[in-house]
Amino acid sequence: MLDKAAKAQINPADETIGHGGLAVHFLLTGEQSNGSITAFELSVAGSQRLLAPAHSHDHYEETMYGVEGVLTLTVDGQRHDIGPGQALCIPRGAVHRFDNNTAETAKVLCVVTPAAIGPEYFREAFAIFGAGGPPDRARIMDLMRSFGLTPAPPPQA
Repeated sequence: MLDKAAKAQINPADETIGHGGLAVHFLLTGEQSNGSITAFELSVAGSQRLLAPAHSHDHYEETMYGVEGVLTLTVDGQRHDIGPGQALCIPRGAVHRFDNNTAETAKVLCVVTPAAIGPEYFREAFAIFGAGGPPDRARIMDLMRSFGLTPAPPPQA
C-alpha cells in the first residue's frame, strides 16, 4: 500500500533514456506504484530496428498502446502493426521484438504489470549500445537475463 504521506503526482518518474533513435520516457515506476505497474512512452525513429535480441519475460505482461505512427511487433512469429488507438498485450513467455518499418517516428505507451522492470535496465542497455562499435551481444544478453528477460535463440537459417 502506498505510504499515506505520499501525494499523488503527475509523471512522478519523469526520466527519458535514449540512444540512436530509441527513447524511453518513464512516467511511473514500481517505486511509485508499490510494484504494481511501470508505464513509459517508447519512441522509435523511422526505419529503426531494435538492437537487442528478441526476448520473453516470465514475470510480467507488457501491453503496448499506439500513440502515433506504426510500430511492428513480432510476437511468437506473428507480426502485428500497432497504430494510434490500438493495444496489444504481450503475454508472459511470448517471444517478441519490435521494429519501426516506416519512415515516420512511432510512439507507444508501454505498461508493465507487475512492475518488474524499470529505468535501471534501460540505462545499462543504452550504455552498452552507446559504447562505440557494434553492441556487445554477450553483454546485452547477460544484462537481459539479470533483469528477468530471456533472450531468444537466433533464428535458424
